[in-house]
Amino acid sequence: MFPRFSRLAAVLAALALAGAGHAQPPGPPMTALPSAAPGVPDPFAWLEDIHAPRSMDWVAAENARTAGRLEADPRYETYRKEALALLTAEDRIPWPDFLGERIENLWQDQIHVKGVWRATTPEAFKAGQPVWETLLDLDALSRAEGKNWIFKGASCLAPHDRLCLVRLSNGGGDAVEIREFDTQLKTFVKDGFRFENGKQDVEWVDRDTLLVARDWGPGTLSVSGYPTVVKLVRRGVALDAAPVVFKGETGDVRVFSRVLRGPEGYIARVLIGRNVSFFETAWFDVGHDRSVHPLDLPRKSQVHGWLANRLIVEVKQDWAAGSGRPDIKAGDLIAYDAATGGAEVVVHPSPSQTIDAVAVTRGRVLVSLLDNVSGAIEVYTPEQKGWSHKRLDLPAGSALTLRAADEGSDAAFVASESFLEPTALWAVDAAAGTATLVKRLPARFTAEGHVTEQHFAVSADGTRVPYFLVRPKAMKRDGSTPTVMFGYGGFQLSETPTYRPELGKLWLERGGAYVLANIRGGGEFGPAWHESALREHRQRAFDDFAAIARDLIATKVTSARRLGIYGRSNGGILTSVSITQHPELFHAAVIESPLIDMLRYHKLSAGASWIGEYGDPDVPADRAFIAAYSAYTRLKPGVAYPEPYITTNTEDDRVHPGHPRKFAAALKALGDPYLYYENTFGGHANDADPELNARRWARHYVYLAQKLMD
Repeated sequence: MFPRFSRLAAVLAALALAGAGHAQPPGPPMTALPSAAPGVPDPFAWLEDIHAPRSMDWVAAENARTAGRLEADPRYETYRKEALALLTAEDRIPWPDFLGERIENLWQDQIHVKGVWRATTPEAFKAGQPVWETLLDLDALSRAEGKNWIFKGASCLAPHDRLCLVRLSNGGGDAVEIREFDTQLKTFVKDGFRFENGKQDVEWVDRDTLLVARDWGPGTLSVSGYPTVVKLVRRGVALDAAPVVFKGETGDVRVFSRVLRGPEGYIARVLIGRNVSFFETAWFDVGHDRSVHPLDLPRKSQVHGWLANRLIVEVKQDWAAGSGRPDIKAGDLIAYDAATGGAEVVVHPSPSQTIDAVAVTRGRVLVSLLDNVSGAIEVYTPEQKGWSHKRLDLPAGSALTLRAADEGSDAAFVASESFLEPTALWAVDAAAGTATLVKRLPARFTAEGHVTEQHFAVSADGTRVPYFLVRPKAMKRDGSTPTVMFGYGGFQLSETPTYRPELGKLWLERGGAYVLANIRGGGEFGPAWHESALREHRQRAFDDFAAIARDLIATKVTSARRLGIYGRSNGGILTSVSITQHPELFHAAVIESPLIDMLRYHKLSAGASWIGEYGDPDVPADRAFIAAYSAYTRLKPGVAYPEPYITTNTEDDRVHPGHPRKFAAALKALGDPYLYYENTFGGHANDADPELNARRWARHYVYLAQKLMD
């Protein structure tokens, strides 16, 4: 199962499986500990060499030890089977997208674990009787080519969408191979466009021309590993001969192109986006002669589409009034005239609101709003003067997600859900302002015994921080309820009340409670909520999370003995910091695909792209505030840390697996308990196939049950 599984690792694994229980992995204890002091060697830096035999032998031994603890638990196989049944159920909602005049979908089940890319008619899909036509079988392709192909979507040429550029990841990472595919012939185009594996962006100009941002050789990638050069690639012309359209700088995060089209597929605008930081983009307009002109837009802005001869732009910073432009506040959605620089406000959220998502159709703008973390979808229509709008009739108090929108019509799909209400899919006619139920997921767990509440905790600086509590109705206020608290708190991403079948089946049904923490750093209350926890203010997010934990304990929902936390990616910073700053508050922590070594995060994988969020450890002032919380170098001997379950993926090329590996190794050096498991494929999403995901969730919940329920 594990690459380069050495004889020594096999022996260690056998010893672990023979009954290591809660013991540490075999081997002599390490004495060196990581240090925040500049110039001090990192004793576990060797674990950053992802595929080195020494690293993979370490992974194999850790995996065997953890499997011996979690997969030997009598609950594991039950949990795995229940999770797999949820992930492969035939009555799941097939999430749709638009493919010309058809609806497309990627479907995975126990037979097609990698999935089939397929299509049907809109009429049949909406009627609930789709007849699916297979376009591409990923399992068959993987077998034929000896690869582990994971489908990462397709970019198709409007308006008919016959020709598509299919993105394939070998193992599930962000780097992809791109191949041209004919959806009518259901085959890759012979001698068609093809780009070898890499982190790359490709946009259609016409059937014979592309805008391509990729690795073109030395000096064409950013320090984050993303492309900084866009070229115009023509069919049949050697890549070396492709002319450069735009070149960014090595210090940028990345450079990409956007081709905006009108309803009939004509090109309305060609834009270049230069991400000077993760949150700042310099926008450029490309003329027919390939001349490039800067657009007068704020750096913190996002272009969502083209409508009524204007760009639809979400502005995330205050923008003072100018010629033909009113005063614009951070969080506003505007219609921007690229020719004159004039703009008008389409949406101005209230203090309790934020724009969560935007989609542009043929003649409308759909806006997903959050109001005190409760969802709404509004349809905005350009009029001769101003914009009219209508709110869609969708379930109140739910999380609402714009799943797909068609630029060639006014059709869209929206999902509704809540913690205890199964997910439903709605077909939207934006022109009529209506939403029609297409399919509702059957109940995946017994929800009648639970109730959802929204509460507020007071953080260290007096800020009221909301959180959702999903608890048993019969819960005793004596601190005995096993409770899992989830948080993220970064990148202006909003966490909303979503229906999680695996959570309900494996945790809630067994008497557990669940908490969703809407801490600062997220986007629940707009750009200001995010920016209040940026860089040197990061501690506020951690303080918010701790305040919610204390509130749960003070109100006797749970106790420190029964309280666990879960976070992944940026949430891995949150969970690792939480157990190092407040070990007394928690008894369990699932730390998944995490950033942890924050003094080296910018040197690992795509880490440099996030300097705008966390700061730059190479700048002394930044290093000082980052070092104050970086969990890897804050571990101390003699502290009773809760035993964490640390997990990641070897092929995660976004958040480097060195982060969790080294954290586990440092805990071992301290002699502290921990569990570590590393999936060997799947990428950052960690859900490459249903079986992999079922085992993943089973391990998660066995660990949580052991720590919080036993």
